[in-house]
Amino acid sequence: MLATPLLGTAPAAADNGPVTVTTPAYQLRVATDRLTVTTVRAGRTVLATAPAAFRFRIGSDWHIVREVTGSTRTGNSLRVTAATDLPGVTVDLRITLRSDRYDMNWSLSGARADALSTAYDLGSAGHWYGQGENSDQTVQPWPLDSGQLVDTGFSPASYQVVSPFWYTSRATGLRADTNDPMDVRINSGGNGLGEFTVTGDRPAASTVFVEDTPAEVYRDHIALVGKPARSDTPYEQYATPLWNSWAQLYGEQTQENVLAWARALAGAGLGGHAVQVEESVIASDFGERFPDLPGLSRQLGALGFDLGMWTGLYMPETAANFSEAVDNGYLLKNPADPSKPCLFTWWNGRQTGLIDLANPAARQWYTDDLKAQTSELGVAGFKFDTAFFDDRCAPYPGATRADYVKYGTELADEFDQQGAGLRVAWNAAQAKGFATRTADKPTTFAGLRAAVSATLAVSTIGYPFVETDMIGGSLSYPPPTKQVLARWAQAASLMPLMYASTSPTGVRDATTGEWVGYDRETVDLYRQAIKTHERLAPYIWDQVQSTLKTGDPIMRPLFFDFPKDEASYTVRARRTEARRRHHPGHLPADRNVA
Repeated sequence: MLATPLLGTAPAAADNGPVTVTTPAYQLRVATDRLTVTTVRAGRTVLATAPAAFRFRIGSDWHIVREVTGSTRTGNSLRVTAATDLPGVTVDLRITLRSDRYDMNWSLSGARADALSTAYDLGSAGHWYGQGENSDQTVQPWPLDSGQLVDTGFSPASYQVVSPFWYTSRATGLRADTNDPMDVRINSGGNGLGEFTVTGDRPAASTVFVEDTPAEVYRDHIALVGKPARSDTPYEQYATPLWNSWAQLYGEQTQENVLAWARALAGAGLGGHAVQVEESVIASDFGERFPDLPGLSRQLGALGFDLGMWTGLYMPETAANFSEAVDNGYLLKNPADPSKPCLFTWWNGRQTGLIDLANPAARQWYTDDLKAQTSELGVAGFKFDTAFFDDRCAPYPGATRADYVKYGTELADEFDQQGAGLRVAWNAAQAKGFATRTADKPTTFAGLRAAVSATLAVSTIGYPFVETDMIGGSLSYPPPTKQVLARWAQAASLMPLMYASTSPTGVRDATTGEWVGYDRETVDLYRQAIKTHERLAPYIWDQVQSTLKTGDPIMRPLFFDFPKDEASYTVRARRTEARRRHHPGHLPADRNVA
């Protein structure tokens, strides 16, 4: 139901006592001895701020909001003022009531804050979901309150696929209306709190949804951010795997190794629509390692694969065209000295800059390079990696962090992403309909569990065309065991897209240099998983079309469809230690999940 103002719900009034406001769907209770807000539906608390819920930071010092000093109700609006522990500084909180939600924002009077923090009692709302990926990508609690999450760099520039949206098992939802960096903590240290801190001097603005079911809360969110207008990924890329060379080859990316890997895949009947090389043509030694990229493209084509290449805006000092980028001002600037590029240490230890997409000349330069690869080198598509902005750098004059998401998605939309999609989110990319791959995971069963939970989390913040990290995991861990690789392939076969790397025909252990072989059954199980996915492709495509109409996720928790099934709100491992002792993980061919 569309949110409509509740005009005339209460006469104008001034009140210094406890405040209760009732709408047809819910009730708000504002305590006055210490400012707190409780949401009640059908006589049951469905969301409540914690004691000492409202805090603010000025400089390095945190301060608390204390008792309510006054309130005024006019129509569908409630205004509350409260004292703080700083003389002369007060809080102004405003709530606008609507039929299935309320908007809440608060700010300081008498001082300028550097951060505003609102804390909720997690238990008041049941279980918590949403947000997207955990900043610690090795674990992904489901529900969120079953673990502990701390993300101090939660923003449109996050590497993680995130959105400032959370929903609960009691059918409430929280949406932070900001493009500024946040500090988000869910059950940090086991404290039972959801702490949402907005940095900057703007008011802390949010919307709280109050609905009958979690699925309705999700739909409220999608109505604001937009459902996919189309699927950027065509049917053929849903139907067969995308193979990426990263976890197979890591630092041994050469033309010879890529071709040998692809030939082994094709020879084992492990097909796919593309092979993506996890390397950039701007690497200083790329020509030595890939002396004939057009030739590689032709050879892969003969095996049934298109050629794809890695690309990203991150430009290390060792890149062949780094000096050109610096000399022309194509990189993001140093916030302390705008005459210099913003350089930082990348994951591989190299000093790195980031191409500034808000600079029209830089964007054209980067786009022209990608187009040259497709027209001259036989490259059919790209894996766009990492983010489009970095919070350590200064944005282009007049540009915001959210603008960089917009510019990045517009640029990527000009090229075939081959089912790898994008890892950008916030509130600007849902409508684009890109595929979304979740972040790297360990090569273990714990990694598989985190991958499945992360895919489910991303799917239910508005990115329905999802795939896990490379089947079997990556993160420069030792290769997965047979059991992990087979189970991961089977799990991925039931998801919208399959994103693969580690070959069941064998892989070199990047940590030891030793060759790790798998037996014939591993190859058979993997091949069966691919065939399962191919058989499901028409059904998956039907679900894609349904999502384009409704916005509902393809991968979704059971409670979206069965909200009264309490057991569906959590996931518990059923495998016991006794079963581990008697069944050490062997996967008989007639018992695989296919």
